[in-house]
Amino acid sequence: MPTVTKKHLIDTIAERTDQKRVVVKQTVQEFLDLIIEELEKGNRLEFRDFGVFETKARAARTAQNPKTLQPVQVPEKTTVKFKVGRLMRERVEEAEKKPIAPSSHQSNAPEPRTHAAHEANEAANPTALQTADPTPARSPEIRIVTDAMGSPDRGGASISH
Repeated sequence: MPTVTKKHLIDTIAERTDQKRVVVKQTVQEFLDLIIEELEKGNRLEFRDFGVFETKARAARTAQNPKTLQPVQVPEKTTVKFKVGRLMRERVEEAEKKPIAPSSHQSNAPEPRTHAAHEANEAANPTALQTADPTPARSPEIRIVTDAMGSPDRGGASISH
C-alpha cells in the first residue's frame, strides 16, 4: 500500500484548485497547526462525515519489564483518539469491495519514491518495464525501542530500511 505524503496532498490540491503551491502549503500547514493547538487545549474537533479528534488521558499503571520481569511504573499519558465518521467509513468499506485494477505494467521492483518520479519515468519511456531497483537490496532492520527503564516503548517494534 503506497503512502500518501503531505507534499503529495498539497500538490494535488494545488492542481485541482488552480492555486499556487506555496499558498496551498501555507493553508494546509495552518490547518494542521490549528488542529494541534485545539487538541493541546483539550478541545474535541468534529468534522461531520469525516471523523472526530479528541484527547484521552491514560491512567498511570504498573507494567513489567520483559527483560528483568521487574515492575515498572508507567506515568499518566494523554493520547489523541480519532473516531472515523460515517461517510469516510462507508467510502473506505466500499473501496475495499472493488477489485483492484491490474497495472499497465507488471514489475517486481518497488514503486518509485515519488509520484513525480513515476510520471517522469512513464513519460520518458511509456512502454518499458522497470525490472530492477537501482539501489542494492537490504534486509529490513528491526529495532525494539525502549524507555529509560529498559521497558519496551508502547510504540512497539519498528522496521527501518
